[in-house]
Amino acid sequence: MQFLTIQRILGILLGLFSLTLLPPIAVSMFYQDGSTQAFVSAFFLLLITGLVFWFPVRRHRKELKIRDGFLVVVMFWVTLGLSGAVPFFLTTVPEMSFTDAVFESVSGLTTTGATVLTGLDDLPQAVLFYRQFLQWLGGMGIVVLAVAILPLLGVGGMQLYRAETPGPMKDSKLTPRITETAKALWYIYLALTVFCTLAYYVVGMTWFDAIGHSFSTVAIGGFSTHDTSMGYFDSAAVEMVAVFFMLLAGMNFSLHFLAWRHRSIKHYWADSELRAYLLVLVTISVVTATYLYFTHTFEDPWTAVHQGVFQAVSIGTTTGFTTTDYYLWPGFLPILLLMASYIGGCAGSVGGGMKVIRVMLLFKQGYREVLRLIHPNAVFAIKINNKVLPPKVVGAVWGFLALYVFCFSFMHLLLMSTGLDIVTSFSAVTACLNNLGPGLGDVGANYGSINSPSKWVLCIAMLLGRLEIFTLLVVLTPAFWRR
Repeated sequence: MQFLTIQRILGILLGLFSLTLLPPIAVSMFYQDGSTQAFVSAFFLLLITGLVFWFPVRRHRKELKIRDGFLVVVMFWVTLGLSGAVPFFLTTVPEMSFTDAVFESVSGLTTTGATVLTGLDDLPQAVLFYRQFLQWLGGMGIVVLAVAILPLLGVGGMQLYRAETPGPMKDSKLTPRITETAKALWYIYLALTVFCTLAYYVVGMTWFDAIGHSFSTVAIGGFSTHDTSMGYFDSAAVEMVAVFFMLLAGMNFSLHFLAWRHRSIKHYWADSELRAYLLVLVTISVVTATYLYFTHTFEDPWTAVHQGVFQAVSIGTTTGFTTTDYYLWPGFLPILLLMASYIGGCAGSVGGGMKVIRVMLLFKQGYREVLRLIHPNAVFAIKINNKVLPPKVVGAVWGFLALYVFCFSFMHLLLMSTGLDIVTSFSAVTACLNNLGPGLGDVGANYGSINSPSKWVLCIAMLLGRLEIFTLLVVLTPAFWRR
C-alpha cells in the first residue's frame, strides 16, 4: 500500500475541494445574505488542512495499485462528506448540529437528495446554491474530475476510475486514454447542465432557480431551492423540461458520447439496456397516471398524466423531485414508485439504484434457469446487445445482489432498533441506499425529525449506494489489508 502517495493525493483533492467554496462565497457577496464569513472560514480551513496533508509528502510520486485506488476513493468520500459539512455547521442560518450538517453534506455529494432542512425559501441564497452545487459535483463524481488532473501531477487514474464509475462493466472506456475519458464525461455533463439551465429559464424560472435546479436535475440529485420542490412553480412546462433532462441523465453517458462523436442517434435504440430503461419508466408512468385518474386523485386527465409521468420518472431515475406529497397518494402507488428506485438508472449514468443492466442480467439468468429445467443438457448464453457476457460478470451481479440484500436488511433492523416504525425505516433505507431521497412515513417530507443514530446509519447507506457497495465493503475485508 502506497500510504504516503495516498496521503499526498488526499491533500491535493482536499485542497481542490476547498476551491468549490469560492462560487458560494461569490453568491453570498452578490446577494449580501450574511453567510459570507461562514463560507470564507470553511474555505481557509479546508485549504489549510489539504496543505497540511500534502506538504510533508509532496515528493512521493508512485503509481497506484488497484487496492490503493479503492482506498483513495473510500477515504476521500468519507473525508469529503465531513468536509462538505463544514459550511453548514458554521452558518448561523440555518443553525445545524454536526450530525445534521454531515447528513446534508453526504446527501448532497452522493446525489441522494434527502434533507433535514425546512424553510428553504427563507434560507440565504449562498446556502441554497451550495446545496445544489454539492449535488452537481457529486453527480459525475469528484474523483472522476480528479482523474483528468492527477496524470498531470504524476499519478495515474485508471484504478480510481474503476472504483468510482457506476455499473458492472467498468473496463470499457470511451477513449483510449483515461484522462480523455474523464474529460469527455465532464464535457457531456457540462453541456447537459447548460442546456437544462436555458430550458428552465425559458419556461419561467429565474436565473438563480434555473441554475440551481439544473445542477440537481442533471446530477439526478433532487435538492430544490424551495420547500415544495418542483411544486413551487406549478407549471407543467417546468415538469416536462425536468422529465426530459432526468431521462437523459439516467442514460449511459457513453451513449451520449457516441451520439456526439458520430453525429447519430442510432446508438441509443441499439442499446438493449436503454430500451429496457425506457420501457420500465413508460410502464410505471402509464400505471401511475391511470390509477391517479380513475381513483379521482386528479379529476382532470391532463393533470393526472403530467403528475403521474413526472413523479414516475423522478422516482424511477432516483432523482427525487416532487410536485406533491406522493407518499399520500392512494393504494399501491407510493410503494410502486419506491420499488422503481431499486432499478434506477442505466450503468454509466449518474442515477442510483441497482442499475437497469443488473436487473436485466438477473432476469435473464432466472429465465435461463427455467429453460435448463426444461432442457437440462442445453447451453444457454446470456447476451447483452447481442454479445455473450463472461460468467464473471454474471457472477459479480449475483454477488452484488447478495451484498445489497444483506446491507439493506442489516440497516433496516438497525433503524428499527432506534425506535423508527417499520414503514419509515424500510423506506428510509431504500431511499438512501438507492440514492433517491424522499421516502414514506416520517421521512416522506424530510429527515429532520428522525433520531441522530438513524441519520448516521443512513449516511453509510448513502455512501454504500454511491460507491455501489463493493468499493466501500472491500476495504473492510481482512484480505484487503494482507500483503
